[in-house]
Amino acid sequence: MTDPAGTTENSKDIFDLERSFADLGLKQELLQAVEKMGFVNPTHVQAQILPLALAGRDVLAQSRTGSGKTAAFGLPVLQVIQNNMPFAALILTPTRELAIQVTHDLRELGRNLPLRIMPVYGGQRMGIQIDKLAKNPQIIVGTPGRVMDMHRRGHLPYDKIRIAILDEVDRMLDIGFRDDMRRILGTMKQKHQTIFVSATISREIEQLARSYMHKPERLELSESGSITVQQVKQEHFSVQPWDKKRLLVHLLKHEVPSLTLIFCRTKQTVDGLTDYLNKKNIEAHAIHGDMYQGKRNRVMQKLRDGQLSVLVASDLAARGLDVDDITHVINYDIPEDPEIYVHRIGRTARAGKSGEAWTFITPDQGELLTNIEMFANIEIPKSEYRDFEPGPVPADVAAQMELKSQRQEMLQRDRKRTSSAPVPPGKEVDPDLYPGGVVPSKRPARRMGGRLRTRRR
Repeated sequence: MTDPAGTTENSKDIFDLERSFADLGLKQELLQAVEKMGFVNPTHVQAQILPLALAGRDVLAQSRTGSGKTAAFGLPVLQVIQNNMPFAALILTPTRELAIQVTHDLRELGRNLPLRIMPVYGGQRMGIQIDKLAKNPQIIVGTPGRVMDMHRRGHLPYDKIRIAILDEVDRMLDIGFRDDMRRILGTMKQKHQTIFVSATISREIEQLARSYMHKPERLELSESGSITVQQVKQEHFSVQPWDKKRLLVHLLKHEVPSLTLIFCRTKQTVDGLTDYLNKKNIEAHAIHGDMYQGKRNRVMQKLRDGQLSVLVASDLAARGLDVDDITHVINYDIPEDPEIYVHRIGRTARAGKSGEAWTFITPDQGELLTNIEMFANIEIPKSEYRDFEPGPVPADVAAQMELKSQRQEMLQRDRKRTSSAPVPPGKEVDPDLYPGGVVPSKRPARRMGGRLRTRRR
């Protein structure tokens, strides 16, 4: 969806400038909400999914992050569902944060409609959600585990569902919701519409689609409409592992980005880095899967309200961070999976805005950077800060480097001594039997000596 300030140089690669939302057949209440949010043209993903979804077709769409997929499946739901249809739509998401975010987005889009949209997820007291379900909401957004729990308790019927949507199907499979998805979809015996949205479409996702969808329309939309590639300025910084914290502080204090999201590989790194930044007078907040849900919700609310400037996150906890004002994404730890990199940097450059992504690369991680560049078909240039001075090598690291150097020298001397020894005529070494040409001169120093136990008696 285009930025209220107007189109950008790459807008035609992201948005369908030939059509407006009115051209897609949306009712007036939705058009007013879209206009109030400052959106004019749909993204290519929205322009292709919306007509099919509005026509009641089952859809299997491949769409990367940042392409406007939430509105692509959310607007048809808001268009079709009426206030006299309790439990008419079910939207499954892989994480609590994404369930909360999708609920927030749908409420914004459906602000002029008398619809109740409720998130259902673990971490919140059952009683609170049971009371809200008793009011017969029309749209449920939830994680598979809590949705199944509420169904088993009789609070969330499946037989009334008219539209079932699975968001980020590939991630749900990765997390382990495979059987849960099959149970939920397999229980819906009534005629209903099903929409799958996934960044990648694997063979297993295809099998799910064939099993639980009726002649789905497959859309591969991952290349066109990828805001990530078009709108994010990407750079990498070469840094030693022991200098990463210092470089991060240097960048945050010199660049002063408005709202920065920092990704780490482990929860322990998230907590440690957050503490370090706060000690350096940089107010930072952490979010990861081990935090209590109430605290995670408070951090997310501060993020949406613009009350924090630095958020340190793990990948799983950040699956629902669809906030328009994130200006910078920093890959403190580069991911091994290129798809995760694309998802990370897609947290910035939302709604057609620009953003920056910085990635820290240690000397042994060049291959990971190359894999990402090949996957995204881009070159991520190297950037340097000349006024940043690397710190001294830590004593323990220096000792390990010295030990490694000594071992390499010993190996080189052994190879040189072996290769220079004269070989008597007729005593040439068979390289297949003795790799490297080294013939053992005696038996191994330690042997089992017949003390190996077997099952024989």
